[in-house]
This record gives sequence, structure tokens and C-alpha cells, in this order.
Amino acid sequence: MKLKVLVDNNTYIDQYYYGEPAVSYYIKDENIQLLLDVGYSDLFIKNSNALGIDLKNINTIVISHGHDDHTGGLKYYFRQNHKSHISIIAHPDAFKEKAIGNLKICSPILQEDLKEKCNLILSREPINISKHIIFLGEIPQTNHFESRKPIGKQIVGKTSFDDYVIDDSALAYKSEKGIYIITGCSHSGICNIIEYAKEVCKDNRVLGVIGGFHLFEVNEQVKKTIDYLKQNDIKELYPCHCTSFAVKAEIHKVLPVKEVGVGLEINW
Repeated sequence: MKLKVLVDNNTYIDQYYYGEPAVSYYIKDENIQLLLDVGYSDLFIKNSNALGIDLKNINTIVISHGHDDHTGGLKYYFRQNHKSHISIIAHPDAFKEKAIGNLKICSPILQEDLKEKCNLILSREPINISKHIIFLGEIPQTNHFESRKPIGKQIVGKTSFDDYVIDDSALAYKSEKGIYIITGCSHSGICNIIEYAKEVCKDNRVLGVIGGFHLFEVNEQVKKTIDYLKQNDIKELYPCHCTSFAVKAEIHKVLPVKEVGVGLEINW
């Protein structure tokens, strides 16, 4: 499997790509080419062009969850009409309306409109995307220190309720040596995601994790997260996007943390 970072908060020194506080990854597994998330703007398209990636070859777009820093690029993707029969895979809540106060934080294209533009696949259950890659679906809470926290409201018709971002999911890649996990923001809890990936893949050997850990302050949750990562002996850690420098530094005291920026290529 090959992964390239198309969008992240950071860019590398002397590599002339653009960054924004968002996520998009290009992933290739044998003859399957897909994107995990599409960032906040058209930046994933610009960086794809600069990196020599032809988005016309993409088979599938997986959406980790419905916030606009992961879905905003959809309107630019369809504006360019890269592929009329693209499949989009996500949790059933991913394309619902979401807001904090008067600020919309949801996808620019919601579920009913999106159905007209693509093969929309919504699932709470895991889905095999390729021979080695699995969309995990809805993540159960198994670690007591990673309770879900509401972010704004989800709006259905005239009703609104606290949004606990139940739609937050991730990808797992199964290799012969173990599994790798690719996340968007980990609102579900990075340890919950890893634990569920182990269950779905029927493999306890976790080799690496890349993505947002949604951790900002060094607190009890971070300390327990570090203990969990250490217990699982995870050698390749690429925390990025919504992971603060303070948290990365704290993890790095115990486990080596690798740098992430637009243009990073990982081959697993």
C-alpha cells in the first residue's frame, strides 16, 4: 500500500506544496486508488496535481466523518467532475447537517444531493474496500478514558440535538506482518479505533497509525493513551492535524513520533 498526504496542517521545509487545517490522503492498494477525506477547500486538487496524482483514477472516496475540514473539498471535486460514477463511503450520519451556533460545520453537499452525484454507500458496519483495506464503520467505546464529547448540534428537519460525532470512523490496512490504521480526527478516541481495528481485522499486531488524534492538552486521557500505545508496541506513529505539539512531544518521550506534512509518502 502507498499513502501520500495531500492535505495536512503542515508542510515540509523546502517542499513547495500548500497546507490548511484539514485532512486528505491518497491511498493505493494494488489496482484500487482512493482518497480518505478531501480537506476543506480545493487544496487537495492543487496538491494532487503538484504531486503527479491523477484524480480521474480514483475509484472511491472514504469520508472519516462529516465535518467540513474533511468534506469541504467535495464541491470542488464534483465541480471538476473528475468521475461521474465515484463511490463515496461513510457512516450514515456523515452527511447530516451539523452546526455550532449559526456556523455550519458540515459537508457542503448533504445526503440527498450527494445521492444524485455518486454511488453513496452509508454503513455502520465494516466494509472491505480492497483486498487489504477496511472501512471500520461505527466505532464502539471500549476504553473508559475516551468518552465521546459533543461538538455542536446535528440537525434533522426542525429538530437539533448534541452531536457526539458518532459518524467518526477510520481505515485499517491488513498486511502480512500486522495492521496499520489511518484516521481523520479520532473523535471516537484513537485507542477505541485501534482496539476495534484489531477486532475487525482479527489481528492484535498494530504496526502503525497515521492521522489526527484529537488531543490538545497533556492530561489524564493523554497519559492513558500513551500507556495504551506503549502496551501495543506501536512502532510507527504519525499523529497530525488535530494533535497539538505538546501532545506529540509527550508521546515522543516514550515512543518515537514521526513528522507529517503535505507530500509525505508512506509505503506499507
